[in-house]
Amino acid sequence: MAGNRDPIGEGSTVTLDGAALRLDCGSDLANATIAYRTYGTLNAQRSNAILVCHALTGDQHVLGTHPVTGKPGWWERMVGPGKVIDTDRYFVVCSNVLGGCMGSTGPRDVNPATGKPWGLDFPVITIGDMVRAQARLLDHLGIDQLFCVIGGSMGGMQVLQWAAAYPERVFAAIPVASAARHSAQNIAFHEVGRQAIMADPNWGGGNYLNQNTLPRAGLAVARMAAHITYLSESALHRKFGRNLQNRDKVAFGFDADFQVESYLRYQGESFVERFDPNSYLYITRAMDYFDLAAEHDGVLAHAFRGTRTRFCVVSFTSDWLFPTAENKAVVHALNAAAANVSFVEVATDKGHDAFLLDEPELFKTLGGFLAGCAEHRGLAR
Repeated sequence: MAGNRDPIGEGSTVTLDGAALRLDCGSDLANATIAYRTYGTLNAQRSNAILVCHALTGDQHVLGTHPVTGKPGWWERMVGPGKVIDTDRYFVVCSNVLGGCMGSTGPRDVNPATGKPWGLDFPVITIGDMVRAQARLLDHLGIDQLFCVIGGSMGGMQVLQWAAAYPERVFAAIPVASAARHSAQNIAFHEVGRQAIMADPNWGGGNYLNQNTLPRAGLAVARMAAHITYLSESALHRKFGRNLQNRDKVAFGFDADFQVESYLRYQGESFVERFDPNSYLYITRAMDYFDLAAEHDGVLAHAFRGTRTRFCVVSFTSDWLFPTAENKAVVHALNAAAANVSFVEVATDKGHDAFLLDEPELFKTLGGFLAGCAEHRGLAR
């Protein structure tokens, strides 16, 4: 494989230039590029690696200044020197998922067969495809077994896929605010977002890059709709209520009268600057297709049969996107498979996004779990 082997945390790419990556849709993707970042130092035994899996709109920039937005990394509350995932102790790897738009091969990249951006000619991908690409990346880095794989939301789906597909390579697994399959409600929300993008005249059947256009309005609306699902009613009320935006009374028009409207518009507009519309279509579809039980004769417990991986499953009381019941279904399946599993439901009113925010109970729980796993694994401080 070609690529930069220097784990400097400054951003690297690897080209999967051996055998083509076989995708679940039946296509073979040759010479796919995976963009990644690493933090910390891999020990001599190569036993302290933690793979962080990002959510739908995340990327590989866990720490440091994001090269596009200029904002801090998306999980600096969790990862870093002295943090729960201590980069003075662990070697942290995070890659942009296959189909993404921050350096990994996706629909905005050039199709070698045509010399033009793939657009909708890019093959449809799955969570399984993303994980297979990550496994190839770890092969490149010389990491046979992960000390831990962790992620929230879509990242949690990847964690479960890792534990099911590569149990021998995963010592500990932490799926946070996730599920073993996407619900009908979540598929419905994703479809609203996709239709918003595709209804934008500038989408051009997915060929907007060739047409020098961009479906900004459609992607912004998709982001706005999705962002509502990441919050709770309590969080929205606490933060905004019915407060007006820079005015004393309503304007009897369709500008952003309310603070919550202004907030959502800002979220939509800023998202357009860093995300590719077609990548949004492909990644949401990958989440929709995720159904781990379906891959194992319809019985979720079969996905974890005989596993020796240690699990810690986390949910949040106010998360209605991936509610506690769906996380408990994973726990029940792990129990049925006689797996080593811990579960915690964190009480919070912050909704699904709680895994990205300051949640002391979450930090305490995961810190204790990782410390116990490290002791069992023999990882010295």
